Amino acid sequence: MLSILTLLTIVTLSLVVTRIATVALAQTGLSKESARFQARSALTGAGFTTTESETVVNHPVRRKVVLMLMLLGNAGIVSVIASLILSFAGVHDNSSLWQKLLLLFGGMGALWLVARSAYLDQQFSKLIGWALKRYTNLNVKDYASLLHISKDYNLAELIVHAEDWIAGRALQETKLRDEGVVVIGIHQKSGAYIGAPQGETVVEAGDTLILYGKMDRIDTLDTRQKDQQGDEEHEEIVEEAQKTDKTGTGS
Repeated sequence: MLSILTLLTIVTLSLVVTRIATVALAQTGLSKESARFQARSALTGAGFTTTESETVVNHPVRRKVVLMLMLLGNAGIVSVIASLILSFAGVHDNSSLWQKLLLLFGGMGALWLVARSAYLDQQFSKLIGWALKRYTNLNVKDYASLLHISKDYNLAELIVHAEDWIAGRALQETKLRDEGVVVIGIHQKSGAYIGAPQGETVVEAGDTLILYGKMDRIDTLDTRQKDQQGDEEHEEIVEEAQKTDKTGTGS
């Protein structure tokens, strides 16, 4: 009986460790499903695919989490096998086979129900997330991967001058999204910061925009002047962006 209880304890600890690792990996920017898959794969030593493993091994924090899971997984698998052998070999154990099977499958069934509980998963994940934020520094996002930063798409700052085409306009009026450029945030000249600005937000001279999009379009916006030529340039880029989107070669 003791060996079966040991086995159930090991399985319980494995579930807890996997849950902690899932939340930790999610803190670095992985989706919850991907984080869960990577955590389970690392703990069991199976299931990695080339593309998904690259998102882990190329990130220093994720790599540390996965390495720890691999070490714990190797020790856990050995312990599970040893516990099962000792349990059913009957060494110094007078319990019947049926009692052992009842305890084993009953315990595993209870753990399965707990693991499947959405409510417990949510509460446990909140607790782990709080503890990780409080006592660790895992919130290191892989922004290059999340935003698909490449030679075409990137993040950039744009300082707005009074003569710039965008100065004095509300974001909804600029229709920058139609050009394939997204305003992520605005450092206002007053020192305030607006994250995920709404359409009615007015861009003023002296503001600094945080933009995401194709670099050639951001560069064009940076040099665009507040005149008729600037308006015509905007319309041309919008038309070009619509065509490339339809052919699947644009953003």
